[in-house]
Amino acid sequence: MELFSQLLDFILHIDKHLEEIIRDYQTWTYLILFLIIFAETGFVVTPFLPGDSLLFAMGTLIAGENTGLNIWVMLLILIAAAILGNSLNYKLGSILGIRVFSEKNKILKLEYYHQSHEFFEKHGGKAIIFSRFLPIFRTIAPFVAGVAKMPFGRFTFYNVIGGVAWIASLLLAGYFIGQIPVVKKNFDIVIIVIAVVTFLPAILAAVKSKLKKKENKTV
Repeated sequence: MELFSQLLDFILHIDKHLEEIIRDYQTWTYLILFLIIFAETGFVVTPFLPGDSLLFAMGTLIAGENTGLNIWVMLLILIAAAILGNSLNYKLGSILGIRVFSEKNKILKLEYYHQSHEFFEKHGGKAIIFSRFLPIFRTIAPFVAGVAKMPFGRFTFYNVIGGVAWIASLLLAGYFIGQIPVVKKNFDIVIIVIAVVTFLPAILAAVKSKLKKKENKTV
């Protein structure tokens, strides 16, 4: 519970925490953010790490503060982190394979494997790109793509497009609009809105899944 509270505080006040990181570690901030983005996208067990809000906040700080950091260097480093992280996640999925799925596993059910295999055969590219903008999904999607044996060349093509689009859109959005007075004045609210909007599809999907299960039981 304490860990959840600390994580929530980090997300809601991410600009303050990033200011502390920049002040304490200066140029090492590039590496710290690389590791956060890499871990969030690279390990199926770390979907709780901040992504969208972190990118927006960092863009805002680089634009408005004397951080000593360069927006274009940060952009390239984080794009690399996102692409490499997804690639690792894919490889873990391809190595571990269907063995991690079972009927008894409440998280990685065997039926998810069959559904994901069919899904990635038909819509693999779209899934990899759009999942970048959806917390939790962007951590799970590359792993499932690996399990489903999506061709690595095809995966890499969409992985690069999705990684560039995700990092560039949010980091540069923060850089160019984060210093607008109304945004700067209500920055905490903006971060909350970003979190709600990005998590909403995951919440709706979970609700839809539960309703469908109830309907199947009543039939």
